[in-house]
Amino acid sequence: MDSAVVLDSFAIIAHLEGEERGAKVTALLRRAQSGKLTAYMSVINLGEVYYITARERGGEKAEETLLLLRQLPIKIINADMELTVSAAIFKAKHPIAYADCFAAALSKSKGIPLVTGHPEFKRLEDEVKIMWI
Repeated sequence: MDSAVVLDSFAIIAHLEGEERGAKVTALLRRAQSGKLTAYMSVINLGEVYYITARERGGEKAEETLLLLRQLPIKIINADMELTVSAAIFKAKHPIAYADCFAAALSKSKGIPLVTGHPEFKRLEDEVKIMWI
């Protein structure tokens, strides 16, 4: 198994909601907690988890989720110029959500798999290694 992964918002939400496919994410986070794996997430995808939670469950639940995310063994990566341009290139080439382009760009820049279950990433399988949940 890989020693580092990028988690997208789909994967994190599956984990947080205790979905069956979230079990793979939970296992990855346990490995990260024990130091056997490094888990990354773009700050843009963190924002996506926040707004989805706020929209579906309210602001208080979104704040609780943000606190929980900060406790998970995930390295949050800020969107600098290089990552933003890389995400923009994905967006220009593929009809996928802009936030998802940041997850793909982070995965590509680090040369590590992107963990997701979102079917729109099938369009990127030639450019980014996908670990499907």
